[in-house]
Formats: sequence, structure tokens, C-alpha cells
Amino acid sequence: MTEIISQTLYRKYRPKDFNDIFGQEEVVSSLESSIKNKKIAHAYLFSGGRGSGKTSVARIFAEKIGTKKEDIYEIDAASNRKIDEVRSIRDTIEVLPSFSQYKVYIIDEVHMLTKEASNALLKTLEEPPKHVIFILATTEKEKILDTIKSRCQIFDFKNANLEDSKKLVKKIAKKEEVDIDDKSIEFVAKLGNGSFRDTVSFLQKVISIFNKKIVFEEIDGIFQKNNQKLEDEFLKALNENKKEDSFKIYSEVLKSNIDFNYFLEAILEKVRISLLIRNSVDFEKIYQEKISQEDVDFLKGLKNINSLHLKQILEFYNLVKKTNQPEIAFEIFILELF
Repeated sequence: MTEIISQTLYRKYRPKDFNDIFGQEEVVSSLESSIKNKKIAHAYLFSGGRGSGKTSVARIFAEKIGTKKEDIYEIDAASNRKIDEVRSIRDTIEVLPSFSQYKVYIIDEVHMLTKEASNALLKTLEEPPKHVIFILATTEKEKILDTIKSRCQIFDFKNANLEDSKKLVKKIAKKEEVDIDDKSIEFVAKLGNGSFRDTVSFLQKVISIFNKKIVFEEIDGIFQKNNQKLEDEFLKALNENKKEDSFKIYSEVLKSNIDFNYFLEAILEKVRISLLIRNSVDFEKIYQEKISQEDVDFLKGLKNINSLHLKQILEFYNLVKKTNQPEIAFEIFILELF
């Protein structure tokens, strides 16, 4: 139920105008200038982390150049990645738009297209009809053919910074008539971890639990303590190389609706601290002042966790941040880590 509600809140406050876009001032300014000066390109590439606003900006841009909804086509390349899907686009682009000057094709996660589909898209981009505009969106620009990139105007979207995320939380909370203190605003913003979409989704989870009054001590009590228990159990399973135990913990993470970014970030930080205090007396003294002695003793005891584990966790943390399918990424993470 919570997941359905969180999706609804994100849709409810999805940006409908460039003024609603947080943190992408350079991108918005450039696009507005191109509209004003009537210098519209036929292919754009929007690159940036998940939840940074790429498809929202693409929709707004399409509407700002006068394209009606009936002439905007959205394709998810993650689930429509084969050459037949691209061929179907190629076969229909010559048809004039029904109600607008332009037909706009928004292709999300374009890096997921197969090699054959990418080559077919390239041919389509080489000589598109004057009435067609392509907006390609990706979280992994480096995976896209250079020849495709060379035919696009490229815009790099920034991950949400903490201040912009806090402004977004505060704005939505006010509209939803939710009383939320500053510490809670920052807590929710941090859990968004650079994604506006994840920030809004986590805010919805908090609202669904605490309703119209949100106090930091209560959030901390529910989320932090439960998370910490599962984090430590996961680290213990890793230290003892018990894959089956790790999947049991993963199951609990799912049941508790814990954010994967947040969970992995905490694991990453604890492994880092463990390596530091196990290899340096100075760092042990530093962390004795920052965390409890019980936590210091626990992290010192993780003697089988090494720098290779830290590297693997960092790689998968970055992967989970980018992907639209964090559960699958987390499952791969467990399978390869143990």
C-alpha cells in the first residue's frame, strides 16, 4: 500500500512548468533560450542520475514548443529495447503530427537499447523529418554510441543537492498541510540521496506513518534503529560469509520498505570505519568520540571484511543510485559479494 501511495504523491507534484524544476537552472535556461530564439534541435540527450528530472523536463519542453499530448510519444527503452521497437518508430515518423507542429519522441533509459536497436536509432537520427524531435534520456551516457551523441544536443543534469531537496520537501509538506520540523526535513532530504523522485517517495512513506505531524525523534526511532539492526546483521553475515543469512536480511529490508540507497550508504560507511579503526589507533580514538564503544567493538570485530569488499560495495552503491530497478541491482550485489 505504501508503495502505491508514494508513487501517487510523486505524480501529484511532478513538475508541470520550468519554474517547478529544482536544481537544473543551467539546463532550463538553455532550453528556454532555444525556445525564445526558435532554435529547436531535432535531437537532445538528457543525461543524469535517476530522479534528477530528465523526463519531467522533456515533457515540459515538448509542451513549451507547442506539442499536444497526442503528439508526444514516450518509450521506455529498458522494456522496449529491441530493434523492432526502433523500427516501428522509424516506420511512423514520416506521418505528420495530428495536432501540433512537432511530434516528440521521448526515449527513456536509451542506453538499454541493444546494439542493433542503437544502430537503427542512429540511422533514424541521421535524417529525421522536420516535424520530429527526439529527446533521449539516460543515467549512463558513457554506454551510448558516440555517433548517436554527436547528433544530439547534450544536457547534463545534476543530482539533487541537499538544499534543493530540503526546499522540495518543505514545499510539498506545506501544500499537504503537514507540520514537519527542520531536522525531519533534512533527514528526508538526505534519504533522497541526490534523487528528487526518491526524496518525494520517502516523504510519502514518512507521511503515511506519522500523518500530519512529523517530529524528528519519532522518525529517528522508527527508521534508524530498525535500519541499524539490519545493517549490523548484514555486516555480520558478510564477515562470516553466510550468503543465505544475507538473503534473509534482504527479505527484511524489503518488508520494512527500507530505501536501498540509504541502506547501502550506511553499509559502505560502516565498512569504511571498520577498516580505518582496525588499521589505525588514531582513527580508533577519533571514532570513539563519534560513536558508541559498543559500535566500535562491533566494527573492530569484522576482521574478515577487507578493502576489496569496500570497493565492491562502493561500485554497487553507485549502480543502485543510477538504476530504475534497485531490487535487481541489490540482488546482484549479494550474489557477487559473497
